Amino acid sequence: MTRSGTLPLNPTPKGEKRTFLPEGGQKEVAIIILALLVFSSFFSFSQVETGRQITQELCSEKYFGRGYIKNGDSLAAEYLASEFEKRGLKKIKGSWFQSFSFDVNTFPAEMEIKFDEKILQPGVDYLIDPASGSMHGSWRYRLLTEKEVFDEEYMKKLLYDIRGEKSWNSLVIDTRNMKGDSLKEMRSLQDALARMIHVMLITDEKFTFSVADEQLPFALVKIHGSAFEKEALLQTKITAVLKKQHNARNVLACLPAKKRTKKTLFITAHYDHLGGMGSETYFPGGNDNASGTSMLFALADEFKRGPLKFNVVFIAFAGEEAGLLGSKYYVDHPLVKEKRLHFVLNLDIMGSGEDGITVVNATEFPELFEKLNAVNEQHKLLAQVKKRGKAANSDHYWFSEKGFPAFFIYTMGPNKNYHDVFDTYEALSFNEYNDLVKLISGFLRSF
Repeated sequence: MTRSGTLPLNPTPKGEKRTFLPEGGQKEVAIIILALLVFSSFFSFSQVETGRQITQELCSEKYFGRGYIKNGDSLAAEYLASEFEKRGLKKIKGSWFQSFSFDVNTFPAEMEIKFDEKILQPGVDYLIDPASGSMHGSWRYRLLTEKEVFDEEYMKKLLYDIRGEKSWNSLVIDTRNMKGDSLKEMRSLQDALARMIHVMLITDEKFTFSVADEQLPFALVKIHGSAFEKEALLQTKITAVLKKQHNARNVLACLPAKKRTKKTLFITAHYDHLGGMGSETYFPGGNDNASGTSMLFALADEFKRGPLKFNVVFIAFAGEEAGLLGSKYYVDHPLVKEKRLHFVLNLDIMGSGEDGITVVNATEFPELFEKLNAVNEQHKLLAQVKKRGKAANSDHYWFSEKGFPAFFIYTMGPNKNYHDVFDTYEALSFNEYNDLVKLISGFLRSF
């Protein structure tokens, strides 16, 4: 029995006190039920295993750093399309792919640097500049100090001598004591020098690789100070191949809304990485950005269970590491009518999160940022949601430049491996992965 105008929260066992809502309680119950429907799925599942499985796959040698040798990026694109298809998502305009092309410098063959018979470890003892040219042979080098490099008269004479010099064929420059403006100036100077002669820089800086769309006429190499042996014979095998119009593919899939609508959200992540440096060494790109790519599928699984009010288009971009090329191509050649696009959420570096997340463009769209932060605070998911302004540092950029609301989210945490051989699947904690899915899901469900 209930009192008029009241409703029991639960059936009450005999002998226990019955609890009632006040007058008008039906409304409160409706609100509670609605809230539970919105958040029930996002608190009742674990997506971290999906994240781990896809990240581990993308980091494997099969895809060789998802770059431009051994067909790495193309194989990764096929794998991602198969994962979208497995989940029952829909093609965009009859295809999973959007193709485009660009020039890229590559190092597809055997690579070796050694002092006498001691062979150095690539990515640990040395790093080839992404724009480096080839060099097979012995380095009869001229060793330069910081003082000599920045002595204008000395360098004028040295550069003049390069043309007729026969006793040396290369320069080795010790940059270990360079800081601030000197180091910046050296970075500009090194490319100019490598247009005239082979150059090696001795450094104690962290090695970070990237992608170049040109090839210098001569080799440009960085070597760790602890690996350089002044008295030994320096020899290298470096083969650089400039690939003209390398074909790459964005991978796209659509998850329709529960009810028919034209309104659409994009969730994006780049799947490409740096590829390899030689035929044996590759950059796995675990955090950057196999982890972010895996989040596309974790979210697809979540929204399959409970669709949004919007259509969701998932895009795995190629060519991000080569200069945000995949997203630029998409924005210039859209496959979904632009008037239907309401928001873009770009995900990169999703493998940690112990220290929270940073939201790029938060200052550009403060109301959306407050909505995201409110979900986090209400459900106590991440340590912090940090705001940041505009930055051209991932695939959100071209969308926001064209006027679309767009966020780029990346995690913060103890994993500092970036653009190096140590950014592996094994180095990732995934400690906040489930909470990241919950936060993103709750945020997008609030639209």
